[in-house]
Amino acid sequence: MEFLIEFFDALVDLSNAMAPYILFGLFFAGILHELVPETLVSKHLGKDSIGSVIKATIFGIPLPVCSCGVIPLATSIKKSGASNGATLSFLISTPITGVDSILATYGMFGWAFTIYRVITSMIISIITGILANLFPENEDKERPKQKVAFSVASPVSTTNAMNFSMAPIKKEEVIEEEASSCCSISNEEKKKFSSTRVLKYAFGTLLGDIASPLLIGLLLGALITVAIPSNLSEILIEYSWLSYIIVIIIAVPMYVCATASLPIAAGLMLAGVAPGAAFVFLTAGPATNTVTIGVVKKMLGTRTLYIYLGTIVFGSVFFGFGLDYLLRDVPVKEMIHMHEEASLLEYLSSVILWVMVMYFIIKAYFQKKDPESCCSSGSCDN
Repeated sequence: MEFLIEFFDALVDLSNAMAPYILFGLFFAGILHELVPETLVSKHLGKDSIGSVIKATIFGIPLPVCSCGVIPLATSIKKSGASNGATLSFLISTPITGVDSILATYGMFGWAFTIYRVITSMIISIITGILANLFPENEDKERPKQKVAFSVASPVSTTNAMNFSMAPIKKEEVIEEEASSCCSISNEEKKKFSSTRVLKYAFGTLLGDIASPLLIGLLLGALITVAIPSNLSEILIEYSWLSYIIVIIIAVPMYVCATASLPIAAGLMLAGVAPGAAFVFLTAGPATNTVTIGVVKKMLGTRTLYIYLGTIVFGSVFFGFGLDYLLRDVPVKEMIHMHEEASLLEYLSSVILWVMVMYFIIKAYFQKKDPESCCSSGSCDN
């Protein structure tokens, strides 16, 4: 019974510390989603250059897209003509950070930790993208740089048609032609800002996507806080390299979004784990998972997959040790901003967040139990 009370207290403390920043971050994410055109990302990442890698990283930093949501975006960018490096940089930087995650990180760990997390994620993303461009797949090397178009002409104009159809077509011309034919209407019609769409995306689509991993993250964070034995904490403190290995083994295949990873990292630090090891989890956890690994291998190739995993693992560990060095004189538990007496705003935010999270959890459960129920409103495909 005592364990349950300690677990509940830890869960309440984590919720109160994170809820206001998560709610505000979701709202800001909805505004960002409404203001930024969907075609803007693909437009600026269509070149095979270091500049496109940097742009992809910068584009990915604020976008409120989680590990699963970034996969179709990255696929779309790749199909639009982006290089492997730009695609990979976007695929890494986007799920690690996001306005909701940045604000929640600030609320939990403070500005110093937050800035360090954002900057290092940019560095890892850029290095990964540059390496992917420097060491392309074999089929990319052998692929001709110019496309040759063949058309079926009428008998009257066979000679002229062949002369025209054999002309090389530049990659940029293909992209521009597709954009003009498919997106000309959408580019001309600029939709007006809608606060309804902001709220619907923030507290409907986005929160619905992270509700389940966020709930699991809060529960695991509270469980880690009270369940790790004190002697294990002492071992992990004395042998910090052991905690790094354990965290890497757990984080790489695990699916966890950036916001949901925060309470787990806080639980690790409260249990005595080094801040660097918690940082490794915050970096490698959102950036990798079994689904993304499979997509990267299929879409970008095996060599690019090795670059992707290797850079994330070594980069997160390197910057994790760097964080431990910078915070060597700072008590770990003092880094976590969890007040003994929460304010009324924190309690209210926590209640609102839990109500909405449980709503999406229950909704998903009944839809899974009765998948035909969603078809009654005509929302399912035939």
